[in-house]
Amino acid sequence: MNNQLCGKIVSKQHQLPIRIYYEDTDFSGRVYHASYLRFCERGRTDYLRLLNIHHDQLAQLEKPLFFVVRHMDIDFLSPAKIDDVIKVKTHFTQLKGVRFILEQHIYCNDLLLFKAVVTCAIVDDHGKPTRIDKATQQILKAQLV
Repeated sequence: MNNQLCGKIVSKQHQLPIRIYYEDTDFSGRVYHASYLRFCERGRTDYLRLLNIHHDQLAQLEKPLFFVVRHMDIDFLSPAKIDDVIKVKTHFTQLKGVRFILEQHIYCNDLLLFKAVVTCAIVDDHGKPTRIDKATQQILKAQLV
């Protein structure tokens, strides 16, 4: 695995730089609103990857587990533009039973562009909420801010 592509963890916060390409923008050259959700997904996935928690491995457990987004509170503050380099910053704030909560902020330089509070749930292969395995739970608890 090439961890260079996954960003880095600094003081329990994952940081992922992303360049804005034409495909991320709308007709005005500004980032299309749904692109921010994709950027956040990349941040969450790469954070877990750096913690050695892999979606494919969870799916192959004896009792398969999956992370799903249950709820998002989002705020669009300022647009990014084509060729900007943004930084997605992600940190865990809560872990309770079958869910965990993360905060995600997207910056361009020091300007806050977007923020989200994301509630994720852990479900089994039937979509039923379930507790995460103890080893993964300990890894996530250690990242709580």
